[in-house]
Amino acid sequence: MAVSNPLSADHLLDRSRLRRKLSFWRVLAVLAVIIALGVGGYRIAGGSSQISGDHIARVSITGVITGDAATIRLLEQVGNSNAKAVLLSISSPGGTTTGSELLYAEIRRLAAKKPVVAVVSGMAASGAYIAALGADRIYAQQTSLVGSIGVLVQIPNFVKLMDNVGVKMESIKSSPLKASPSGVEPTTPEARDAMAAIVMDSYEWFKDLVRERRKLDDKELADVSNGRVFTGRQSVPLKLIDQLGGERDAVAWLESEKQITKNLRVREWRRPSSRSFGLTSAHWVATIFGFDTFAQNLEPLQNAANVRMLDGLVAVWHGGYGE
Repeated sequence: MAVSNPLSADHLLDRSRLRRKLSFWRVLAVLAVIIALGVGGYRIAGGSSQISGDHIARVSITGVITGDAATIRLLEQVGNSNAKAVLLSISSPGGTTTGSELLYAEIRRLAAKKPVVAVVSGMAASGAYIAALGADRIYAQQTSLVGSIGVLVQIPNFVKLMDNVGVKMESIKSSPLKASPSGVEPTTPEARDAMAAIVMDSYEWFKDLVRERRKLDDKELADVSNGRVFTGRQSVPLKLIDQLGGERDAVAWLESEKQITKNLRVREWRRPSSRSFGLTSAHWVATIFGFDTFAQNLEPLQNAANVRMLDGLVAVWHGGYGE
């Protein structure tokens, strides 16, 4: 007995048409994702510069301060914008001394164009306090942490470990202090003194900046420059900040003292994040379309793109580890 073929010509034709339709919609979906990513990347990379009309700009300073070009460029853009005033929202333990100096200098240039108020939401310690000093006025919450005026350099010493495993580092130097201290050989008194001189010189620069910007005499400066942090409540009588309060209080001061129009809208200006945007987007698309292995391989690259190594002296508060 003959058996009819279930895959008739019409059925095969229908399946072929269905596959073409599915391929078409898949391609269309991929194109839509690419377009959306392009628009998103454009907005992330340059969206802040599109803010128009009179407003108060809010710039957030968070995390470890390195004086990165993106933050400096953002402050330049704010200075050239229609913003009538600037709120610096600070929550940072500090960072490198050079990065903090660069940030402070750019904030002072910004303050020459329009009023700048720093609002400490969580912490403005060490290098972050240097940034706050660039503002015309500093506000902090009662329990915010402020200060940590000081500089440090830390070098891990692996000499004992290397002795235990039988490894010795041999160096040929042009002079005894070249690349010293290194952490892989005992630190000589001369190397320690040379590094201490650098730390103390940067410390004196930091103290002079505090003295100048906060108008402190020698006694007042000595009381606040021992490396410790203070609460917002403690900081007012010590003259480290001007007043307790938050963003609302800062805006009220701008309206009353700097003649900023009342009820002017506060707009957030954000740094571009294009450095890792491509990796993030690729990870997202790979996950959506089921390329799980490829997405997992991208994760280490994403993490590496988000890490910045601190180089040189640091002005940073180490909570729980001492100064």
